Parts: sequence; C-alpha cells; structure tokens
Amino acid sequence: MTILLAILASAAAMTVIVGVRYLIVSGAFAAATRVRHPGLYRGLDAQMRRELWWSLASAAIYGVPAGIVAWGWQNRGWTRIYTDVADYPLWYLPVSVLLYLFAHDTWFYWTHRWMHRSGPFRLAHAVHHASKPPTAWAAMAFHPIEALTGAVAIPLLVFAIPIHVGALGLVLTVMTVMGVTNHMGWEIFPRFMWSGRLGGWLITASHHQRHHDQYRCNYGLYFRFWDRVCGTDRGIGDFARAHARAAGRPLAERPAAGRPDGRAGDPHRGNAGRTA
Repeated sequence: MTILLAILASAAAMTVIVGVRYLIVSGAFAAATRVRHPGLYRGLDAQMRRELWWSLASAAIYGVPAGIVAWGWQNRGWTRIYTDVADYPLWYLPVSVLLYLFAHDTWFYWTHRWMHRSGPFRLAHAVHHASKPPTAWAAMAFHPIEALTGAVAIPLLVFAIPIHVGALGLVLTVMTVMGVTNHMGWEIFPRFMWSGRLGGWLITASHHQRHHDQYRCNYGLYFRFWDRVCGTDRGIGDFARAHARAAGRPLAERPAAGRPDGRAGDPHRGNAGRTA
C-alpha cells in the first residue's frame, strides 16, 4: 500500500507539473500574441475557455504515465535515464536529444495521420480541430484518446534509449515550446527557421498552419522528414489571410468546428481509409 500511495503521489505531482507548465507557457505566448498581434484572438474567448478545459484534462493524462515512470526511475532504476555525464561520451548528449526528437516525431506523424482517418477523427481528433483558428491555448486541447497516444511516447522512449536527465529536460522543453508556438497563429522564430534551406526541414507555425487549414497534409511535429517521404508536405501557410479575418471578426463570432471552411460536419466524410 505504501508503494501504491507513493506511485499515486508521483502521478499527482507530475500532473500538477504538466498542468502548471501548460498554463505558464501557453499563457506567456498568449500574452505575447496580444502584444505582437492585438486582436488576433478577438471573439475567441469561448473557444479559448474550451481549449483550456481540454488541455488541463490532457495534463492529467500526460501526468499519470510520467509520474509512474519517474517513480520507477528514482526508486527501482527502471529506465535508461542517467545523471552522470561521464556515463556516456559527451558527443552522445546532442545525439540523444536528436534521437528522442526524431523518434517522437515519427510516433507523432503516424498516430496523427491515423487520427485523420474518418472514424478516429470523428471520435477524437475533431476536438483539437474544433479550434478555428487555433490559439496559444490549443497545444494540448485533445480528446482523452488522443491525449493518451501522446502521453505514452516519451515515457516509452526512456526505457529504450539512454538519455541524461538534463538532455531529457531539453527534449521536454522543445516539445512544450513547439507545441504552443505551432498553434498561436504567427511566427515567433526568425525567418531562416521556417523559410529557406533549414526551414525546408523544420516545422514551425507557418507549416502547421497549413495543416489546420487543409487537414490532410503537414502531419509532423518537429521535422518535415516524414511529410516529405510520404508526400504529405504541402509547404508553409500564409498568416496574412488569417490575420485579415481576425481583424474583421465580430466580437461575438463563434467559429463552427469540423471543416476547413468552418461549416459543421466531418471534413473526412467520404474519405474513410485514405491517409494521404
């Protein structure tokens, strides 16, 4: 019973950490949006409250496996997380970060693409796409089924790939920042990161914006590798039209969810079985 209570306490603590992290990071970027692009979220108060609710629910789902694994690492040595930098060559530190990001990106691409099949979309992923346009609060606005597919990725990786605890912290930071900035409706990163040679391989808000506009493309999280290999990369989007719509959006507008054109319904109807 003592062990069970300790595990439950670890899961609860990690849930609080994930939730507070979401509130701080999304809140900071939402505030930056109001300074940089005043009015971009005009009329979206109800949507942002819904995004906040779904995200905090997702925080609990993310926190449970993370808390269990954290307890196992500290008390039973379950994972391959290490604390002594000398345990592996120094060159392995950046390599481990890239391995984690690529593995996570691979998991995300294929689960995300599966979520865009007609059945899973209606059942779960439509919750995320109900944000039209997405805001900085939408990064974790997932149905519990989708949240579960995301919550297990990093906890599973720590059993397979050795990583220093500091490098793992960097991976989680990148995951959090990219999740928020990809949804906030404008580019915070310098142009070379989303345009040109480097931008051709990295995913930022400009690339993910097109996914929210067109649905069946740009499925990746960090890198454009799988989108390019699988022919689902349709380049970067343009925020000009979205910002123009925001400027003319009535205060009381409540965007409909479920279709790229804003009309209610399933954007994948008639496309069951297709994943491209």
